[in-house]
Amino acid sequence: MNRFIPVIAAGAVAVAAGAYWFTNQPATTLAVTTLPSVSNVQTVASESTDSSEIVEMVMGAEDAPITIVEYASFTCPHCANFHEAVLKPLKADYVDTGKVKFIFRDVYFDRFGLWASMVARCGGQERFFGMTDYLMETQGEWTRAGDPVAIADSLRKAGRLAGLEDDQLQACLQDEDKAKALVAWFQENAAADDVQATPTLLIDGEKHSNMNYEDLRAILDAKLEG
Repeated sequence: MNRFIPVIAAGAVAVAAGAYWFTNQPATTLAVTTLPSVSNVQTVASESTDSSEIVEMVMGAEDAPITIVEYASFTCPHCANFHEAVLKPLKADYVDTGKVKFIFRDVYFDRFGLWASMVARCGGQERFFGMTDYLMETQGEWTRAGDPVAIADSLRKAGRLAGLEDDQLQACLQDEDKAKALVAWFQENAAADDVQATPTLLIDGEKHSNMNYEDLRAILDAKLEG
C-alpha cells in the first residue's frame, strides 16, 4: 500500500520539478514535447486553481444501491494488483449487473502518474476505463521504460492503441492548466475523505484499506441482503 499524505504535508511530492523538455528520436516524429511544469502538490493547489471542471470517471448504473470510490495511482503497484485481482471480478459480478456504481479517483505520487492520468482522460469517459486497464496491466513496462522521454513515448503509445491521434495526445499532455486542476482536485478529494494511502476504498462513504475480492464481496453481499 502506497502512503502519500505524510509526504504531501512535508511538501516533498514532486509532480514535476521544473520545465521538462523531451526530444524524441528520430526528429521526424514528435520532435519536442513540453510536459506540465508543476513544482509540487503544495504549490499547485492554490486558491486560484479551479478544479470544478474535472470529470468524475464512473462506471455502472447511476441508481445502483452501492457506490464504491477507489483512490488509486497509475504508478502504484498495489493498485495494479487490485485492478487485476479485485476490480475485474467486481465489474463482472456487481458493476455490470447494476449492483454497484464505481468511481475511480486519481492520486498523484509523481509526474509519471499525472501524465498517465492525462493520457487516460484524453479520450473522455468512454475510453478512460479501457485505457486504465491497459496502463495498469502494463505498469511494470511503461514505468520502467527508462528516462522521462521513454516513459512519455510509452504513454503516447497507449493513447494511440486506444485510437487517439498524436495531435490530440500532444495537446492533452501539454495542458498545464489541466495538470494543475487535476492535482488540486486530487488534494481536495483526499483531504475531504481523509485518504492516506492507495488503494483506498470508500464503500457508501465508509473507508476501507486494500482488500482481496472475497472480503470485498462479503461486505457487498451483506449490504445487499440488508
